[in-house]
Amino acid sequence: MTDSRLWCSDLQNGTFQNPILYADYSDPDVIRVGDTFYMTASSFNYIPGLPILTSKDLVNWELKNYAIKEALPYDRYHSPAHARGIWAPSIRYHNGEFFIFVGMPDEGIFMLKTKDPLGDWSEPRLILPGKGYIDPCPVWNEDGTAYVIHGYAKSRIGFKSILGIFQITADGEHCISDDTFLYDGTATNPTIEGPKVYKRNGYFYIFAPAGGVRTGWQTVLRSKNLYGPYEEKIVMHQGSSDINGPHQGGLVDTPSGEEWFIHFQDAGVYGRITHMQPVVWKNDWPVIGKDVEGIDCGEPQHVYPKPSGVPADVEPAYLAASDDFSSSTLGLQWQWLANSKKEFYSLTERPGALRLYSLNPAGTGSPVLWNCANVLTQKLVCPAFTADFTIDISGLQDKEQAGIVMIGGEYSALAFRKTESEMNLVYFESESQENDGKIEKALFSTKVDNTIATAVLRIVFGTDKVCHMFYQLAGETEFTEIPFTSTPKDHTWVGAKIGVYATALAAGNSGGFAEFTDVTVTAL
Repeated sequence: MTDSRLWCSDLQNGTFQNPILYADYSDPDVIRVGDTFYMTASSFNYIPGLPILTSKDLVNWELKNYAIKEALPYDRYHSPAHARGIWAPSIRYHNGEFFIFVGMPDEGIFMLKTKDPLGDWSEPRLILPGKGYIDPCPVWNEDGTAYVIHGYAKSRIGFKSILGIFQITADGEHCISDDTFLYDGTATNPTIEGPKVYKRNGYFYIFAPAGGVRTGWQTVLRSKNLYGPYEEKIVMHQGSSDINGPHQGGLVDTPSGEEWFIHFQDAGVYGRITHMQPVVWKNDWPVIGKDVEGIDCGEPQHVYPKPSGVPADVEPAYLAASDDFSSSTLGLQWQWLANSKKEFYSLTERPGALRLYSLNPAGTGSPVLWNCANVLTQKLVCPAFTADFTIDISGLQDKEQAGIVMIGGEYSALAFRKTESEMNLVYFESESQENDGKIEKALFSTKVDNTIATAVLRIVFGTDKVCHMFYQLAGETEFTEIPFTSTPKDHTWVGAKIGVYATALAAGNSGGFAEFTDVTVTAL
């Protein structure tokens, strides 16, 4: 379900406001095929992954599909592999097929393709194995040759600020040359990464962010030879705007030839939210955003006229957040912390309810949510909101818990915990340990009458970025606030998320479950 009170970029007066998506669609890339625009983005360890969003006007976007629906093809992703997985994809259309090239920094560069982007995609095909290869973008020449330009992750390979290149077969399925360095930005464009390659007026253009995600800028390289040497120019920076680090994205045109650049802004706990800026060309160089007189370098802005050459009557779009679980499949807004399994849940055992089975996929004696693949999350989709979760706990068994969470680099959670004959409502928070480990500390607990079967748990998150939690047990008319608040953090390129779970508190799986019958998210 969608809710018109959530964030909408379309101001419905011929203009739009940035961000176009107030949600963590990191490292976006975009193309147009016919009259439809397609966007994908990073998804890291969250499954399903590689989202496919569509739009008819570049302003109103809908999440329609995922290229990876159930699992990443390595055992490490059966558990939450935070900060690993899908990094910075590019999407392209060539010879009647859609392609996504994506780097997984611990495994290599992969390719997926399909003829129907809203259907099934091929399994990820590893075309360049090795640690540290990231941010790939393909380019096809008129003679049929094809290449991939990409970045390097210092955390995996020991260096950064360099772009590399290798040749591939025209079908995108094989690497057929050594990987070689193409451009070194160490001196003038440190931390250059995320290249997107285009051909225009006899030039190869590489759009690539540099300077870091919070304070960086957008660089463009150009050369008449794919292998360079390349001229370089900064074409968008923060300047006097309040949009920090205008960063990594993709160039796209409308059917009338107008051009736009979709990019992200690092917004901390909200993740990397998605903006769009106009593009003009001067002396075969692009200027992105508001053209600042005298420097031919743009600045991002919040409000623009809507793109031309697209339909003017597109219905305003709002990302889905609420869910009544009336479908037999999970809503596209939901993502697991790791590879999903059918035994995690059911939408058919009780129609109109999401049944989460109380499992311990981590296999440890005292599992923490951070390590549980069966935590089901969704992105924040507006700056401030209330989220109500209606839960039925009558199926919980001994040593099981179920509840809600606001999860980022740290997290806070509210859960019903059943132990022997007693039911307690427990509020707990995470605390970081060495090597990205977590422990959970219970800060509040209250005994609940065993005859209570249902309740509503509530998260209230304001623009002050403080999370409040509440509960209302069956038969009560008022919510009770938990006497603790938390300030969630982002975590290594990922914003905070809200989520639900049912987990076993011991090493085995004890056979119970909890059911969520409604999730209602409303903007404040």
